Amino acid sequence: MTTDQPPAAAPRARTPRDVRRWRRNLADERAEGAVYRELAARRSGEEREILVALATAEQRHEQHWLDLLGDDVGRPLRGQWRTRVLAVLARRFGGVFVLALAQQAESRSTYDVDVDATAAMAADERIHGEVVRGLATRGRTRISGTFRAAVFGANDGLVSNLALILGVGASGVAPGTILLTGLAGLFSGALSMAAGEYVSVRSQRELLAASDPSPDASAAIGHLDVDANELALVYRARGLAPDEAQARADAALAASSASTEIAPSSVPDAHEEIGTALGAAASSFCFFASGALVPVLPYLFGVEGFAAVATSAVLVGLSLCVTGAIVGVLSGASPVRRALRQLAIGFGAAAATYLLGLLFGATVG
Repeated sequence: MTTDQPPAAAPRARTPRDVRRWRRNLADERAEGAVYRELAARRSGEEREILVALATAEQRHEQHWLDLLGDDVGRPLRGQWRTRVLAVLARRFGGVFVLALAQQAESRSTYDVDVDATAAMAADERIHGEVVRGLATRGRTRISGTFRAAVFGANDGLVSNLALILGVGASGVAPGTILLTGLAGLFSGALSMAAGEYVSVRSQRELLAASDPSPDASAAIGHLDVDANELALVYRARGLAPDEAQARADAALAASSASTEIAPSSVPDAHEEIGTALGAAASSFCFFASGALVPVLPYLFGVEGFAAVATSAVLVGLSLCVTGAIVGVLSGASPVRRALRQLAIGFGAAAATYLLGLLFGATVG
């Protein structure tokens, strides 16, 4: 007895447009693999192994397009300009900034809607994005403290000194007074930011140090009463589940070593995340000063009146867009959206101060 089976679908005939698309995909896969190899060359240990594995995975995707192309592979094409730029940056720098860009590049994969890409390839790209996100997160953790101080310092310098200059200038004072006010705002603000960051980070590190396990308690482990000890309570107080805490306590007692340490399990190094007090203070001072210098530049070069105000506003606007875009890239968000947000916030504050200056200037007059 036979049953009727629907005829198998005939393979789709390739078109010149398909061949062009396959060749572009092949070029992009080769370019992405080159990015991971360049990044791996600048690293060692586990991170190097992970990046090499990602490059190997891209070679599997290359082979898929090579098999489809067959004799139509032609001369190698160049990958997208974004990926080529990323490869150059990976070769020259290879830091967290490049990893953040690579994370965004993986998120732009079109294999989900490409009829000639397999489901496994689309899933690979999503997983690759998560792997790169994890590597980028390591870098973000290492720079988070200093980077936070740098970004806040630069933006505070740009916005506060532009607002100060516009507010004073709108009151009708002489250009020399505006310049002096801007320089005074630069140095006073930079010193204030540095002092504030130093105190903030130092206090935070002292609070963390107060939560670290006591060496005296660690040394007492070997002398505990095995039948009625409270060591498991220590681990439970530090966040472990009761069973896990008891197992950790039993292991520590079995070792019976005075060198055994009491430590929280699987807790990241918060000291590393917030950075050092001096590093945060120095970054805050330098970046606030560099940001606060931007709106003063026209007055330093002798520009006066509306031309000086307009030039300051343009320079500050460009700087705000740059800092916003950098934050967007490092956070894995849209750099354009972050740039526009920084611009709107900064110009909003400056405009409010300028209007106050006009109000007080008119009142004094």
